[in-house]
Amino acid sequence: MHVLIIGAAGMIGRKLTEQLIADGSLHGSAISKLTLFDWVAPERPQTSIEVVTHTGDLSVAGQTDTLVADKPEFIFHLAAIVSGEAEMEFDKGYNINLDGTRALLESIRAQSYMPRLVFTSSIAVFGAPFPDAIYDEFHHTPLTSYGVQKACSELMLMDYTRKGFLDGIGIRLPTIVIRPGKPNLAASGFFSNILREPLAGLPAVLPVSPDVSHWMASPRAAVGFLIHAAGLDADTVGPRRNLTMPGIHASISEMIEALGRVAGQNAVDLISHEPDEMIISIVANWPRNFDPARATALGFKADSSIDAVIQVHIDDENM
Repeated sequence: MHVLIIGAAGMIGRKLTEQLIADGSLHGSAISKLTLFDWVAPERPQTSIEVVTHTGDLSVAGQTDTLVADKPEFIFHLAAIVSGEAEMEFDKGYNINLDGTRALLESIRAQSYMPRLVFTSSIAVFGAPFPDAIYDEFHHTPLTSYGVQKACSELMLMDYTRKGFLDGIGIRLPTIVIRPGKPNLAASGFFSNILREPLAGLPAVLPVSPDVSHWMASPRAAVGFLIHAAGLDADTVGPRRNLTMPGIHASISEMIEALGRVAGQNAVDLISHEPDEMIISIVANWPRNFDPARATALGFKADSSIDAVIQVHIDDENM
């Protein structure tokens, strides 16, 4: 079985690759070939599985044709320009997040086969005003360019699936906390920063009010979502192919309290509050709580608590 990961050099892509290599199979079928693609070279894992790596720009003509030429049975489409960057660089966001996704769908359609395509969408497809908890039928009114790009891609995924060109599942990821490595240009990056840096003994900046709450999941949970989505029965899912993933709803104050419980007051003292008006304005339009009944019924599993999310980071990053 051939698996293609688009966006394989990113954090979730790397962790998904590691898990697939460790498992050696996907939903009962042995993985014989793994193709890894990103705009920077994905790291080649040590494995007996055949691994092919590609670098390139998803929006360049012909790039997606090359990626699906060998007809991979499973495709994980993780590549995207992140939220803050998509807001600052309008053309770049649309070129990658929307046009690149459309190009991939068209390349699959041209090959006339039916792969399972797992697409990572975002809770940014929803916009204010919000109910207390966003339910599965809540309408899409995104208030950022990133959210619009993801919402449009969700609709295309559903329509290409309806027409029989592919078998798509879109999963709306919560904000991923704690992201290892260095800060990126995602507007949500501070949710990880205020935990990751203090755990490493480094100072961190909180750009919004401690009262802000959000919907989040660990990288380990996100990989679990992707793998579970790959094996969902199409008839059980039905025609609505985009699902909001379960997560943890917590305020920043609650996150900081959990940090204190796990790492002590010295870690908490490394956080300084420095308001950033751009981040504040973006976050004000984000959804904060969900009722992901469909995903839960379909077997997707969330983290148990913020304390557990922090412990996952410590364990997985060997801290």
